[in-house]
Amino acid sequence: MHKVVAPPHRSTAAKLKTRLKETFFPDDPLRQFRGQPNRTKLIRAAQYIFPIPQWCPEYSFRLLKSDVVSGLTIASLAIPQGISYAKLANLPPIVGLYSSFVPPLVYAVLGSSRDLAVGPVSIASLILGSMLRQQVSPVDNPLLFLQLAFTSTFFAGLFQASLGILRLGFIIDFLSKATLIGFMAGAAIIVSLQQLKALLGITHFTKQMSVIPVLSSVFHHTNEWSWQTIVMGVCFLLFLLATRHLSMKKPKLFWVSAGAPLLSVIVSTLIVFVSRADRYGISVIGKLQEGLNPPSWNMLQFHGSHLGLVAKTGLITGIVSLTEGIAVGRTFAAVKNYHVDGNKEMIAIGLMNVVGSATSCYVTTGAFSRSAVNNNAGCKTAVSNIVMSVTVMVTLLFLMPLFEYTPNVVLGAIIVTAVIGLIDLPAARHIWRIDKFDFLVMLCAFFGVVFLSVQNGLAIAVGLSLFKLLMQVTRPKTVVMGNIPGTDVYRNLHHYKDAQRIPGFLVLSIESPVNFANSNYLTERTSRWIEECEEEEAQEKHSSLRFLILEMSAVSGVDTNGVSFFKELKKTTAKKNIELVFVNPLSEVMEKLQRADEEEEFMRPEFLFLTVSEAVASLSLKGGPSFNNV
Repeated sequence: MHKVVAPPHRSTAAKLKTRLKETFFPDDPLRQFRGQPNRTKLIRAAQYIFPIPQWCPEYSFRLLKSDVVSGLTIASLAIPQGISYAKLANLPPIVGLYSSFVPPLVYAVLGSSRDLAVGPVSIASLILGSMLRQQVSPVDNPLLFLQLAFTSTFFAGLFQASLGILRLGFIIDFLSKATLIGFMAGAAIIVSLQQLKALLGITHFTKQMSVIPVLSSVFHHTNEWSWQTIVMGVCFLLFLLATRHLSMKKPKLFWVSAGAPLLSVIVSTLIVFVSRADRYGISVIGKLQEGLNPPSWNMLQFHGSHLGLVAKTGLITGIVSLTEGIAVGRTFAAVKNYHVDGNKEMIAIGLMNVVGSATSCYVTTGAFSRSAVNNNAGCKTAVSNIVMSVTVMVTLLFLMPLFEYTPNVVLGAIIVTAVIGLIDLPAARHIWRIDKFDFLVMLCAFFGVVFLSVQNGLAIAVGLSLFKLLMQVTRPKTVVMGNIPGTDVYRNLHHYKDAQRIPGFLVLSIESPVNFANSNYLTERTSRWIEECEEEEAQEKHSSLRFLILEMSAVSGVDTNGVSFFKELKKTTAKKNIELVFVNPLSEVMEKLQRADEEEEFMRPEFLFLTVSEAVASLSLKGGPSFNNV
């Protein structure tokens, strides 16, 4: 028989230090500096802040060749996508290219992922454009809309970097996998429907984002449909979908789908230029400004009636883009067996957007499609982002006149092809098999985005996820345990059918912390267990219930209400001549209960045990002849 010993005394300051460390520094980033000479500490500090010194000493021409190939490959995808996503955000197309130039350079210096390809993404573009358009028209007041977009990007970056600096990254964990899958799929549907304007050649299109107004607008303006636009759109959409399907079936041909958007832009531009199709109903981008990113810090708006709007837009786009970027980075890090520091990624992505807001860029992050191409192309380090950025720079300086006749319908086809990959049906089926409530959350996110709005759908899904979390906290699982014959093992009676109740004993397992949120429920539930057990004992004519054993291995903590729960439970059981027994209370729980038990009423050593089997064996001997056969 092993005695339960009291935990060693620790001061309040020591406990607080441990709690803060585990909350904000679970990875213990300072451990690499312990016991090291000052020179080594300085080098490791530089490597921690700037990942480049980690791989630069071993960088070789072979690695450079791989990074150049992958950089040029993702540039061929980033250029047409940058132009397309900027239009999706209701911004000038040139802003999409600006956002594919500066942010990748910042990320290459600060980011810890080797595979993340940085640039504009469809979901963040959609959210940014739809939220700002609620109050400001990009057509009637394009300058103010652009200013608000840059300011929203600043707030997004500030929020993201703050999460990393304050090590509060766990906040984004409230976007569960089910929420993201439903949200992304719904957003993909909305983005695709928005492209009907370009694919059909409609000039008067609804400003609303939900599916019903969009389809209503499409069929109320059939007189604006352009057969020339439809034919060109269908042809290039089928081509892009075919190349995507080919690359999915044969991953070695990744370069086919990576180069298809740029090839589509080149071919369609030549067709329009040669045939002068812009005179026959096919709308084109028009003349784009040449040159590198102009400074935009003087365009940031930190006052006026739109401050709340840009802060809200920045917060939502910041959370969504940060979640996507970190998820993509960790996915490829797991494949290649290296570590991505979540907090450093938040700082890198945040500073990338803060710098971007001052250099005519809007919200950027790591896109899955570009990162997948980057990985398949054989990238080795973040140099691939630098190569992509240099390629975009050359495009901005010398190639912009070539995009003047690029048709908008091709940009719409590129967007549709890109967002189709966000609809993950296998993941939805997997969620249905694993957790039906998560599947409900996913459907709420999907239909909320499709039929209400992007932000409302996200809010509904997050609200349901929080409701599930609250239900788990306020309604913790409690189970009755029985003995598996021939062993000292006690398990859930409803799970193990051969487990048997021990007459005179009620063994309960509480599988959560006990706190203010669930103490009342536990009081009611435990009382019901006791009543049911007493009725069962009476029906089977066994000895009356003598001992209530609480198996507390899963009770990781208690608060004041939790302590009160145990004290009240002791009084309730004492009135019924039932002894309250504790099994394996953890140190924090035991310490608080001992402090509250000034009169030593319910924490007596003879009713403290390490295992249920030891408790039953010891108490059976004390219980008299009627227990000797247990």
